[in-house]
Amino acid sequence: MEEEAFLIEIPMQEKNGRLKKLFIGDELSVYFLTEGGIKNYFNTHVIGFKEDVIRMVKIRKPAADSIFKIQRRSFLRVNAELELAVKDSLGGRFLVHTEDIGGGGTSFLSDAKTSMKIGDGLSCWVLINYRNGSTEHANFEGEIVRIKKLENGRSLVMLKFAEISDSERQKIIRYCFERQFDFRNR
Repeated sequence: MEEEAFLIEIPMQEKNGRLKKLFIGDELSVYFLTEGGIKNYFNTHVIGFKEDVIRMVKIRKPAADSIFKIQRRSFLRVNAELELAVKDSLGGRFLVHTEDIGGGGTSFLSDAKTSMKIGDGLSCWVLINYRNGSTEHANFEGEIVRIKKLENGRSLVMLKFAEISDSERQKIIRYCFERQFDFRNR
């Protein structure tokens, strides 16, 4: 890797598995995966080649603000305002409402009084109301993966489920499917 460029192997064509013949100036859409299954995309072009053990393609390094992230989700996620009781690692307790929830995690709004950072573990319990009128509680250990500061001074805190039993996850997934069904029938 150089300051203004990356070196990559000659890419394969997805359709037939053959190496793709590239020329200087060819436009490329590139993606790479980072921890947590986040797909990062950017557009670039070929600026040269380098002979090594194998032939390498030199591509223009993108500006940081031209890399787009798309999180790959393993589970359906729906907008939902559910009560979420939270206990932080210092024993502090607070009650919030979720913004969304899915089989892999949830997010909630937090005010400035609550101090949290990425990587913090939280013990949570969520109150789930089903369409048939029944209510369930699902508890889990969550890990903060992202905190987005909002203009109103609050923060959107995004959690992934670090520890959750299959039965608790199934309660959440059932709720998500019911919500999705409701959205489609509006």
